[in-house]
Amino acid sequence: MTLFGSRKAYEVLRGAKASVDAATSSLRSKIGRQARRQIAAKDGEIAALRRELTRTRGEGRSPDLAVEATPVFFILGYQKSGTTWLMRTLDSHPEILCKGEGRFFGADWRQESVKRRDVRRPASSLYNAMLDAEYLRLWIERSVWSRNDNVDEHLSNLTRMAIDYFLMGELSKTGKQLVGDKSPLLTPETIREISEIYPESRVIHIIRDGRDAAVSAAHHSRNFGKGKKDTGTPNPGGSIFVEGQLAKLAADWGTRVSRTVEDGPALLGNNYAEVRYEDLLTQPEEEVRRLLGFLGVEAGEEVVKSCVSSASFEKLSKGRKRGEEDPASFFRKGVAGDWRNVLREEDKRVFKEEAGNLLVQLGYEKDNDW
Repeated sequence: MTLFGSRKAYEVLRGAKASVDAATSSLRSKIGRQARRQIAAKDGEIAALRRELTRTRGEGRSPDLAVEATPVFFILGYQKSGTTWLMRTLDSHPEILCKGEGRFFGADWRQESVKRRDVRRPASSLYNAMLDAEYLRLWIERSVWSRNDNVDEHLSNLTRMAIDYFLMGELSKTGKQLVGDKSPLLTPETIREISEIYPESRVIHIIRDGRDAAVSAAHHSRNFGKGKKDTGTPNPGGSIFVEGQLAKLAADWGTRVSRTVEDGPALLGNNYAEVRYEDLLTQPEEEVRRLLGFLGVEAGEEVVKSCVSSASFEKLSKGRKRGEEDPASFFRKGVAGDWRNVLREEDKRVFKEEAGNLLVQLGYEKDNDW
């Protein structure tokens, strides 16, 4: 019998937990992000021991321990970069719950208006809601328990507690091991906020050629957003973009993706991973297997094939083959390189001015002569 398969291992685990809990209690008395990172590291050690003990003993998974020990992950990506596709792929795994877009992060992001058809989506990020809650801020400033402390630090901690409340609450209903949220890059600071609020989480950043993302976003805006009549005058010459739209899309893609690519590895280390939309198209099983390994779940051949099949374009589009376009569908076409058929020379110039360097940095172009 292995060490982890014995009663002695269980007692060792309990002793380790007690020791770590004591250290954690001491750390919690210190306010600051460094303290949270140390707590997260200790919690991670206990989580690994628990998972190994449960797996080796073969006694099933205890619901309360599973919730406490389960890591959280986030799928990051600029709009129309394949985040929904990746979310559906991972959610089909028997150990993973990843079902939606919570919009937890984005301290400076607030949605100005919500169309009737979008009333089920949050009007701002959770972090923005916390930071902008006037009476909550006043209470913290004046409470005997917190009035001498850093208010924003408390609000960040409360945001973390709220994220745990929502994610772990849903996870506890499923019996699965991991819970993930599809988190759009609402601002360039999203990755930094995750590292500060949830430093032990794992992050998968899905990247798509910004020109394809812009084309898809323009179609999406026409069909699901405010539409041309609300966003400006169309550009001359038959462009699909309304006036100023492409420049903004390119600039946003350039700043948000470049910041995430730069800060992700530096802030999260091995807990940060990237995947290309284009690679998921050409070698889906290889990429999904790699991502499942990154998340630490079963990545056998049958499981990988099932995940890929469950989120195929044919299933997501209800029968269309990849490349068969339905302009009114959220899953419009599902291809790479369509920007070549859509962008005019003027559009290419605009995108190059705003984000050409990032296209070169990411390898989508060899140089800025395209």
